[in-house]
Amino acid sequence: MPQIRVRRLAALGLALLLLTGALPSQAAASAPVYESTILFTHDTHDRFLPVRDGEGETGGYTRLAILIRQEREAHPDALVLDGGDFSMGSLFQTIYATQAPELRALGAMGYDVTTLGNHEFDYRSEGLADMLNAAVDSGDPLPAIVQANCIRPEGGGTLAAAWDRYGIGDYIILERGGVNYGIFGLMGEEADRDAPMSGVEFEPIAGAAERTVAALEEELEGRNAPYFIICLSHSGTDGKGKGEDYQLARLVDGIDLIISAHTHTTLAEPIRVGDTLIVSSGAYTANLGSLTVSWSPNGDKTVVDYRLIPVDGTVEEDTAMVELANTFRPLVEEQYLKNYGVGFDEVLAVSDFSFTPIEQLKEEHREDTLGNLIADSYVYAVQQVEGADYVPVDFAVVAAGVIRSSFSAGEITTADVFNVSSLGFGADGTPGYPLISVWITGKELKDAFEVDASVSALMPEAQIYGAGMTWSWNPRRMIFNKVYDCAQVLPDGSTAPIEDDRLYRVVTGLYTGQMLGTVNDQSYGILAITPKDAEGNVITDYEEHIIHNPNGSEVKEWYALASYLQSMGTVDGRYAAPEGRKTANPTWNPLNLLRNLNLFGALAVLLVVLAAALAVFLVYWLFFRNRRRRYGARRRIRSSYRPYRG
Repeated sequence: MPQIRVRRLAALGLALLLLTGALPSQAAASAPVYESTILFTHDTHDRFLPVRDGEGETGGYTRLAILIRQEREAHPDALVLDGGDFSMGSLFQTIYATQAPELRALGAMGYDVTTLGNHEFDYRSEGLADMLNAAVDSGDPLPAIVQANCIRPEGGGTLAAAWDRYGIGDYIILERGGVNYGIFGLMGEEADRDAPMSGVEFEPIAGAAERTVAALEEELEGRNAPYFIICLSHSGTDGKGKGEDYQLARLVDGIDLIISAHTHTTLAEPIRVGDTLIVSSGAYTANLGSLTVSWSPNGDKTVVDYRLIPVDGTVEEDTAMVELANTFRPLVEEQYLKNYGVGFDEVLAVSDFSFTPIEQLKEEHREDTLGNLIADSYVYAVQQVEGADYVPVDFAVVAAGVIRSSFSAGEITTADVFNVSSLGFGADGTPGYPLISVWITGKELKDAFEVDASVSALMPEAQIYGAGMTWSWNPRRMIFNKVYDCAQVLPDGSTAPIEDDRLYRVVTGLYTGQMLGTVNDQSYGILAITPKDAEGNVITDYEEHIIHNPNGSEVKEWYALASYLQSMGTVDGRYAAPEGRKTANPTWNPLNLLRNLNLFGALAVLLVVLAAALAVFLVYWLFFRNRRRRYGARRRIRSSYRPYRG
């Protein structure tokens, strides 16, 4: 039976008393009303400094701090909350495990509470443990962390010890302005799936939320004060009525507000699901969210004010946050960048044009020049590493989900490049996903193109960009059959057919390679990609196929891009426009719709043909049956007619 709030029962009792005349009707007008202001962010991804975006700059803790202070001056009792993924997105993450710059930055800006997102686990459970310990050791102010659905391994361990030392709990209760706020955190199913090396498991969010809300209500009811329950949910919404947080609000009673993270959604207005409000402010510190809501203990809520305050060039930079960033910058260079021979702000190349802004990258399903540039950089890096022993790369591929920033016209620095390919951690224990080399069949290559064509509409982060192959698809064809033509692009620019049984060398990032194996599940077994080694043996450990430099270090995704840009100096003008590597051709032409169908498509067409034939047969049968009945009826009428003979 769903949890029913005691305060709502009290409200029901009050209504009954009013109906029976036991209290004067004016009592309803005197019911207490409270006002709460919540400032919020999510998916800030280490964005310490503003980045160039078109003609101006956007984001940055250095500017966000100013806005938080201004809003707190206007609303002294406001809470400042974060929905997780505060790490992984800039060079500052390279000292994540040793210095915990992200949590220390949140603490310096006055955040009250945050939760853990999937990217907090990118350095695996050991890295997260090191980061938590480093944060505590710093002695700096830190936000509380809440996480209610993580199933910690039995027997303790490094992470469990750090978890307890930091004081991470299922929830926390804060009192502001006479109101008690119960705040808890969750990790969604998709976010959990996006952290394949976390080393921990998470229970479903609805069950964990129901249990946590019940515990909060029991404790809060005993405090004899109004209360408001907030969920920091790293689960997500799509802004269109779908997503794990919509389901959470529908299934679990008692949550007043969900700050919805993970999907980087920007909600121009709060979403109301029953008695629950859902808000999202967008990623990369683009906005500071501000919600003011008036509410009564019976659950009625009125949004008084909702703003997404832009963090842009109109906002000054906070001196203290600039100093904090400058404290971390030399540590980044000493502990990480010196191994690559580049500086934090070193200019690697100049571009005469801007690439697609990151917020637009996945909005359209099409070839993108930034994706082309990154894929080409993978080929370049492998050529440089292997030298005379270079084994041709048939296909280099990057997924949209691992591209985290873009380039504006002008100078491109080391920091800019790292922002683009900032995710992950290698088997060598250093930040940044490494490149891997695997082999797949031509048939599996075609399935990879089909994933791009068919799955991207549902999962934009699954869209891929490549070098060495070209493919065309028709969005109007049936799912898992949208690609109708593909070919290999040879070094001289000519094309060759893709042979189904031949093994092709594919280079990609470690994370993208790991995700290739999930294609079977995502397509219900219709598509299949099984990465192999050069001899055709199925790969079980992707880290064994990491590409290394001659000195034994890993070839990182970000450095492949950095070295490729550095080799050009001025970005090649061919990256100013698409080159026809993948092409959409929406058409209802029957020849195109039926061209090169796979077994699933052929069976679907056969079923449609059979269904149409059956329909024609039934219409034909019903028509002639009714015709025979009418003919028989007329004969019976004629045979029964006897003329009157007087």
